[in-house]
Amino acid sequence: MSKSLLLIVNPYSGRGISKNTLGIIVGHFCDDGYTVTVQFSTDQTPEQIARDRAEGYDLVVCVGGDGTLSGVASGLMQIADPPPFGFIPRGTANDVASTLSLPRDPRVAAKAVLHGHPMPLDIGWFNNERFFTYIAAFGAFTGVSYTTTRSAKRALGHLAYVFSGIASMQDIKPQHTIIEHDGGVLEGEYIFGGVTNSTSIAGFVRLDREDVDLCDGLFEVILVKNPVNTGELGQIISSILNHSYHSENVSLLHTKNVRFTFDEDVNWTLDGENGGVHRALEIKNRRQALRIII
Repeated sequence: MSKSLLLIVNPYSGRGISKNTLGIIVGHFCDDGYTVTVQFSTDQTPEQIARDRAEGYDLVVCVGGDGTLSGVASGLMQIADPPPFGFIPRGTANDVASTLSLPRDPRVAAKAVLHGHPMPLDIGWFNNERFFTYIAAFGAFTGVSYTTTRSAKRALGHLAYVFSGIASMQDIKPQHTIIEHDGGVLEGEYIFGGVTNSTSIAGFVRLDREDVDLCDGLFEVILVKNPVNTGELGQIISSILNHSYHSENVSLLHTKNVRFTFDEDVNWTLDGENGGVHRALEIKNRRQALRIII
């Protein structure tokens, strides 16, 4: 009996994908007994495609970057009985692929989907408005991924993020923040806050795998206080490089729900995309809401 597969392709992610490689990917799925429908995210977003077309398929696979994956997951969250989904990474940072140890060669990644198994995955619910798969964040460097031009990403790859991050350092502004989480309340001047479900953030911030469980119903929240001098700034950089998040200025907590309140409107990013401007918001964990093939 034939199985149905919806293949959602973002042709602009990373350095793109060739027709030959795409044909090989489709061939692998067809050889395994799938009837494949290919949909490019040119006229519709990945979220719209998944929301409008994924229901009734046995499997959904997306080809693209972290933003493409996030869009597909958001679309699947909006249908009654979402099928499992696989991911063939073709982006610049590929944080989700790093977290899941997915192959970077798209032909190998397609075979990995066929030979993998579904794993439950927590999904973030941002201010009762939008879903995200691996990070919601404010502050330092969080706008880099969606303000870096597509041409720079294609030419320089991950270095484009690094250069854009350096250029944005002059715009870092501490925010007086109240953070309400399952374990209590924190308050202070923060230059970064990230609500994550990942071991990799923007390709250079890492969390140890023993600190992260993608289906435990808990977020990992990283908070960085405003350094008052160059010595504290050095300590922050050292903490991040050494994956140490339990210092005076850098902290890590685990929580199901978290609420942020600021004195002014603050820009947020969701999975590397623009998350809008907010003065107060709540983020909730939708435990094991979807199934991803690993």
